[in-house]
Amino acid sequence: MRLMAGIGGWPKAAGEAAKRAEDEGYDIVSCGELAHDSIVTMAMAAATTQRIELQTAVTIAFPRSPMVLAMEAWDLHHYSGGRFSLGLGTQVKGHNERRFGGTWSAPAPRMREYIDMMRAAWDSWQNGTEPSFVGQSYRYTLMTPNFNPGPIEMGYPKVGLAMVGPGMARVGGERADVIMPHGGIMSDKYMREVLLPSVRAGLKSAGRTWSDVEIVATGYLVLYDEDREIEERMLAMRQALSFYGSTRTYHKVLQLHGLGELGDKLHALSLQGRWDEMREAVPLEAVAELAQTCRYDDLPEFLTAEREYASRFGFVMPVRTEEDRERAADLRRRVQQVTTTGIPRGLDL
Repeated sequence: MRLMAGIGGWPKAAGEAAKRAEDEGYDIVSCGELAHDSIVTMAMAAATTQRIELQTAVTIAFPRSPMVLAMEAWDLHHYSGGRFSLGLGTQVKGHNERRFGGTWSAPAPRMREYIDMMRAAWDSWQNGTEPSFVGQSYRYTLMTPNFNPGPIEMGYPKVGLAMVGPGMARVGGERADVIMPHGGIMSDKYMREVLLPSVRAGLKSAGRTWSDVEIVATGYLVLYDEDREIEERMLAMRQALSFYGSTRTYHKVLQLHGLGELGDKLHALSLQGRWDEMREAVPLEAVAELAQTCRYDDLPEFLTAEREYASRFGFVMPVRTEEDRERAADLRRRVQQVTTTGIPRGLDL
């Protein structure tokens, strides 16, 4: 199991945070894209590290041209010595149109074209292939020498794809190197009944197998030492659930668990700008319905049994003393020794 550490905040601090993760033995460092640019963050991380993989989780695709992002990924992959992975996400319609000032169309077909155009550009630069990609949303038919960076020794960057719905999961199976289920609102039940079967359908239609993708382990998971900590940590998870649950895009997860009314309530509160009330609107029972629990010391066994499909996993263990630090380092090593099949139960190809 490859172990992931997250970094965030102002990019100025990204280099130090990434170096610390590398020194602690993590395999991958990832960053989101909320208030700061993920590409800039990863450029800073690349400058201070030598070994660790650099994965955006995620870079918002549609406000950017596929060509612009292809160039940035190519440059970062070269600069980092082949360590860059471009994790793509769509964001929702309202943010694309009202925050980014962009356009919106059916996201799954558009993302398929987006990835195809980026790879067509990389193929031109790497192999001299004539640009001839023409889709419904994107077109790439021109590349002149002045704008061609040329080949690199590292091959193409990996492309990861974030997903919540079955349509995007199918595209992930068809096109992505890394399957990145949306960890902000995800349950193991939804993963197994909706997302992973859709990934399988995409793999099958593209003539691929489970060995062609890496899957990030996800699903609401409460890690603890003492039983008394479980409720406290579930209560802390209400903030994320209220944020994502307020957006209709994510309601399909709640509906599968019989929590559709909660999603409608959160959406109504968000439309009224009552952000402070949203967290308190999430009952503890809703988190308990979505989440699994596991003691820290049992985490390797849990991953072997419950995340058999995954090869990437991210977690943080609280550290207050030197003894805690040593224990956390030991647990990280044990997690990295976990070997999984990479194939979801019952979904062989």
